[in-house]
Amino acid sequence: MDKRKIANQKVKTSITSALFELLKEKSISEISITEIINKAHVARASFYRNYSSKESVITTLIQDILVDYHEEIKFEDGNFYTYENIYKSFKCFKKHGSQVLDLHRFGYGSILLDMLNQFHEYIAGDMHFKSIKRYELYIYIGALYNTALIWLQSGAKESPEELAELFTSATKKREEY
Repeated sequence: MDKRKIANQKVKTSITSALFELLKEKSISEISITEIINKAHVARASFYRNYSSKESVITTLIQDILVDYHEEIKFEDGNFYTYENIYKSFKCFKKHGSQVLDLHRFGYGSILLDMLNQFHEYIAGDMHFKSIKRYELYIYIGALYNTALIWLQSGAKESPEELAELFTSATKKREEY
């Protein structure tokens, strides 16, 4: 990565961290761009070079997490439910754990879940939206997100491997019924 990209990533990280620190004290509507840039120690132009609004800081963070997630997961033949994908999903949740918890704590968990749904819909491609089978996708995403959230809130004491094994075995038990 070149020096400009590294410097710009530092600016984005500073802005995101500053916003999340301010969200501990007040709602996003009560926070000004000036407060964010002062806390982040960046110029106003740096903020607007990367973001169009305070809310776009949050959506950009979620998009960045999903890009990282996409690079890890293999969605061959529309099969999301492999042990390897589940393991890598929990590994990604752990990597971004503090950000996921902050998003949830500050009331943006539903945006993360909506963007996960959209992401998986995109990956699923030509999924038949009139078929009842489409709900499998949302069962998977909802269960994965909720499990990861509770796991992170509990300190992520279990390994991603242990959770993937549990998740996979729970899925197999469901198939047996």
